[in-house]
Amino acid sequence: MTLNLKRLALTLCVFAFCQTSQAQLGFSHEIGVITGPVQFRSDFGSRENERTNFGNSGIGIGLVHYINFSYRADCNCYTTDTYFNDHFKLRNEISWNKTKLEHLGRWTQPDRTSDNADRLRGHTGYAKNLDIGTQLEFFPLSIRSFQAYGYRIAPFVSLGVHYTSFNPEVITTYDNGSNDVGNIGDPNNFYSIWAPGSVDPAPGSTWSMVTSAGFRYKIGPLSDLMLDLRWQYYFDDWVDGLNHDLVYNKHNDWLLWLNVGYIYYLD
Repeated sequence: MTLNLKRLALTLCVFAFCQTSQAQLGFSHEIGVITGPVQFRSDFGSRENERTNFGNSGIGIGLVHYINFSYRADCNCYTTDTYFNDHFKLRNEISWNKTKLEHLGRWTQPDRTSDNADRLRGHTGYAKNLDIGTQLEFFPLSIRSFQAYGYRIAPFVSLGVHYTSFNPEVITTYDNGSNDVGNIGDPNNFYSIWAPGSVDPAPGSTWSMVTSAGFRYKIGPLSDLMLDLRWQYYFDDWVDGLNHDLVYNKHNDWLLWLNVGYIYYLD
């Protein structure tokens, strides 16, 4: 599955490059800002546990740039009326997100008094990611009609690929009795069932697949509000600084991001 996703990511990169090159021929541009809450799903906590999912939440911010194929800025006129020009936009983005991570759920409840429970409670961290990437957005309704106030709401779905630079942070407050409290290099400070080397906060980079669904709401001739729910799947399991070998570690790290944005059309 991961190999197929990587092939799709490469295809999207080539397509984005071709479309961006064509954009220099006069297509119009839009810029905007986005922000909103992030849920980071990682190897912290218990999988499918809602306390973990909602507890390991953070914030994301970003700048977006759109290539609008339906309008030409060089002649202040519409482009050739094709289905692609009237229903697709290319979205380029640079964004950053940060999430505090904790082990939540039944294994860290107060009634758990083992050393391993204490290790889990003392182990926290941060996932910090810088993204640069491209998405192709599809609007089922006419982009031209939306710009001309034919309707105020324009739904869309998107698919794209991002390059992610991650720089996780690992913290432990567990005291293993060796006066080595807080040493993240000591495996005795972490869950004993994990294999040695399961905790590693080394920075790195990876590709990720991004898909989203949302809508725009027109508030002016040259401005829209946007609401967007994103799913982002990383092609790496070290984005959170933890990659243990337990049987329920079935997937790489991924996130959900609900963002709101303001989009301005460059006239």
